[in-house]
Amino acid sequence: MGTDPNLPPYGPPSPGPGSARGDYGAAPEILPPGTEYTPPPPQRRRRPSWAIAPATYVLIGINCAVFIAMVLARVSPLNPDPDQLLQHWGANNAGSVLCLGEWWRIVTAMFVHVGILHLATNMWCLWNLGLLAEPLMGSWGVLSVYLLTGAAGNLLSTGRWFYAYYNDWLRYHDIHVFPAGAGASGAVFGIAGALIILLKSRRLPVPVQEVQRLRRSVIYFAVINLVIGGGISFGTDVIGKGIHIDNMAHLGGVACGLIFAMPMVPRLGAPRTLFDRRLRVAVFMTVIILVLFGFYLAQLPK
Repeated sequence: MGTDPNLPPYGPPSPGPGSARGDYGAAPEILPPGTEYTPPPPQRRRRPSWAIAPATYVLIGINCAVFIAMVLARVSPLNPDPDQLLQHWGANNAGSVLCLGEWWRIVTAMFVHVGILHLATNMWCLWNLGLLAEPLMGSWGVLSVYLLTGAAGNLLSTGRWFYAYYNDWLRYHDIHVFPAGAGASGAVFGIAGALIILLKSRRLPVPVQEVQRLRRSVIYFAVINLVIGGGISFGTDVIGKGIHIDNMAHLGGVACGLIFAMPMVPRLGAPRTLFDRRLRVAVFMTVIILVLFGFYLAQLPK
């Protein structure tokens, strides 16, 4: 039997890879004789979000693990006793830090939360901002900005509460005159501050309109939450009871985030060596600023 010249110069397609039934894969479209068929490139498997932003998930995991440990130790999950948080879980306290020298509270307090609602809202914000920040800062950048800006917020809060209750301290010399502070919100605001700077970069391989939209969203987040926190604290002061929002920690966090990101370039669109060098400069510069501010607080009259 002769060969029909109108048929394509190849046989049926080979069985599709991974076919459970062993049948043939989808046939390519009919091409003119002599035309070489080029299969489409294989699609890359989409990486899970934890692989894209491992540092974000590690930080969320640590915060949740600390809260679970607190609940197992019979700390109330809804309304914890501030004395418990202060004595056993590393909450921040101006008297403990400045009068007793317990500076480690500046770090531990950013992993302690006052109830499950406090934890849930902070972790929700950390998750959203972290997934956006980690491709721009890298995992070490997110860990650095969380720790450094959280510490900055707690330091500013420590100074604020010490000034506010200094006279009571002179009268009673009891660290319990200072309120306990805890939470990751200062670090969350710090990530937002860093994003406000990094999303202004022209190096990003993303449409300008999309980057501007994301940056506006981050700015709105920071401004709206600062206003809400200030309003709640003002209402609590007027009424005499209610929720105390540590706005100094929020302000310290966002200000430190802005400073941290100023010498940086985003990881996307920049050479790796340039990004690594700028990240080291940002970390070194921020550490120096925090050490100097901590030294200033340590000199306050006790």
